[in-house]
Amino acid sequence: MSLEAFWFCVIAVLFVGYFVLEGFDFGVGMLMPFLGRHSTGDLTPEQARAEGDKRRRLIINTIGPVWDGNEVWLLTAGGALFAAFGGWYATMFSGFYIPLFLILLALIVRVCAIEWRPKINDVKWRRWCDVGIGIGSWVPALLWGVAFANLLRGVPVEFRDPNHVYTGGFWNLLNPYSLVGGLTTLSIFLTHGAIFIALKTKGQMREDATKMAAALAIATLVIGGTFLVWTQLSYGKDWTWALVVVAALGVLVAVIATQLRREGIAFLGTAIGIAGTVALLFSCLFPNVMISTLGGENTLTIYNTSSSHYTLVVMTWAAAFMTPVVIAYQAWSYWVFRKRMSIDDVPDKAAGLPLSTDVVAAEHK
Repeated sequence: MSLEAFWFCVIAVLFVGYFVLEGFDFGVGMLMPFLGRHSTGDLTPEQARAEGDKRRRLIINTIGPVWDGNEVWLLTAGGALFAAFGGWYATMFSGFYIPLFLILLALIVRVCAIEWRPKINDVKWRRWCDVGIGIGSWVPALLWGVAFANLLRGVPVEFRDPNHVYTGGFWNLLNPYSLVGGLTTLSIFLTHGAIFIALKTKGQMREDATKMAAALAIATLVIGGTFLVWTQLSYGKDWTWALVVVAALGVLVAVIATQLRREGIAFLGTAIGIAGTVALLFSCLFPNVMISTLGGENTLTIYNTSSSHYTLVVMTWAAAFMTPVVIAYQAWSYWVFRKRMSIDDVPDKAAGLPLSTDVVAAEHK
């Protein structure tokens, strides 16, 4: 295997890791408004608001120890892309400027909302932070699928010696195939997040998350199956049918496991579904990295966009030493914070309670 092919595979693995790990973070953030509502019952308005605030705090706590570490996979993938395939990085980030900028902006909003939410004990403040978490989760979950689907479908790129130049506009990126790709990542991240909440909680929250995961898994199987078959028939190779089957079976296992309340198996199923889908996209793309709709001579490949051989050698040695350390540390973090939580584990102070003064003030505004 050439170093160019090796680093293409490394970047694919990094994005697999990012989508599998950050995918449930996005799902948790998207589901906060739905699973964060108070449970049905004979509650006063103040009690209902207090319970809802505790539920939302519990939802955030499920990803609290790991969400920022999961984002490191994106930073590493972006850094590897920049260093190994500078031409690909430059053309993609200029051509996909608007969607990638929106993703970056949404991620910044999400980080600020999660970090600043507990800083001020005010109902409205927490409400706006919850909106920021939602926006920072919905936007990337949709646009990542749109972006990667367009890499495979092709965009208008023209070779103007010595550079490749994107000659299209924002609307070129919005087409039926890419939109289905966006819906695929959106739906599978929602399912992944619901299963993760069920896996990390107990009591009523676990019950509610399990019911939502069971419904979302069926929708994901339909949407994702459509995208997988469309991708294979339009851009696939003979052997990539295996990846289609693996990804589809992963989601199918998640559907069955959610019905049986086996959250661990269901989470593994959605993880396999995500990994199989990303692997399918990269496998269909190889050895190209950005297909041009203006002709084969304008298409970017791992060979006409790569860095020098010496650069790739240095990167390979650095990755060989550092990658096992990073993976071991992140695995240890997940092991330490592996226990389930319930709403009873959320202190009143952590949820911004007591709410008596806040509720009265908010209702009079």
